[in-house]
Amino acid sequence: MSSKKSAPGSANIAQNRQATHEYFIEERLEAGLVLEGWEVKSLRAGKAQLKESFVMLKNGEAWLFGAHFSPLPSASTHVQPDPTRSRKLLLHAEELSRLIGQVERKGYTLVPLSLYWKQGRAKLEIGLARGKKQHDKRAAEKERDWEREKQRVMRRG
Repeated sequence: MSSKKSAPGSANIAQNRQATHEYFIEERLEAGLVLEGWEVKSLRAGKAQLKESFVMLKNGEAWLFGAHFSPLPSASTHVQPDPTRSRKLLLHAEELSRLIGQVERKGYTLVPLSLYWKQGRAKLEIGLARGKKQHDKRAAEKERDWEREKQRVMRRG
């Protein structure tokens, strides 16, 4: 349940809801995607999944791996779609150099958080994240349960 389909016409395409459970998100960035035509059509239909995807820095460039864009049956016949191909992310040079430094030296990781439309272009929100330990996950769950219980009591009382 880590990717969520959006209603047709809304800006949100897919979310990686599992990322906030697995990581502390320190910083959020917006990146463009290099896509093929059939991928854009799939995104417009809401056929994207970020569940097991990750961002990797290679040769001074950011790449999205493991994201699944399901091809539409009406896609072009002369194109062989690869649903899980690696996709290049478009970031400014300063952002890339800063991210490379933080990922390599400080032990952070880059996690895709959500995929959405902005002014007719597909954008990916990536998070600079630090992994949670098991006790951190338990504490976060306990905090979430307490907030929910507090809201329940406030509504009744």
